[in-house]
Amino acid sequence: MRVLLASNSPRRRELLRSLVPEFDVEAFPADERFSGKTPEETVSEIARRKLVAAKEMFSDYDLVIAADTLVYMDGKYYGKPVDASDAKRMLKELSGKTHTVYSGLAVMKSGAFLYATEATDVSFKKLSEEEIDGYLNSHSVLDKAGAYAVQDGVVVKGYKGSYTNIVGLPIEKLSALTGLPSELPEAPPDIEKY
Repeated sequence: MRVLLASNSPRRRELLRSLVPEFDVEAFPADERFSGKTPEETVSEIARRKLVAAKEMFSDYDLVIAADTLVYMDGKYYGKPVDASDAKRMLKELSGKTHTVYSGLAVMKSGAFLYATEATDVSFKKLSEEEIDGYLNSHSVLDKAGAYAVQDGVVVKGYKGSYTNIVGLPIEKLSALTGLPSELPEAPPDIEKY
């Protein structure tokens, strides 16, 4: 099966390897502005835009996968931070609270179009200003929604739902959508699953 991941995300590449050992990777420019009435509509629409942006490749592949992931809390979206001070603001706002990570999947499989969304609740540890600064100085966060990576095992206290969704590609949902078998990666041991 010829598979294309329409994303440059290293985390999505790593996760997709649990479903498909070999695939091509290429990202296509797409409008990623938030546009839906709900977080589910927003991630679905952005994932659909990313898939449509890859349409010139459809004839070369049996499966094309596009995805979008956002952090959402109290009516506010947390996408990728624009700079370090934006990342710090996000982490301060998320500290000690529970937010939801939403992902949208848009897939072209043998000419058919399939869509799905996933939501996972994530609880943050209560972080001091020094802990936030230390995290930002030791981890790359500017390419991550919400300015964090769950797999770092640093800022997340626990979660309810799909771990792979927090990382950026809900493998369970993608497997169900495409029929591909999966082996799920495990969360860091100090993060609770509720």
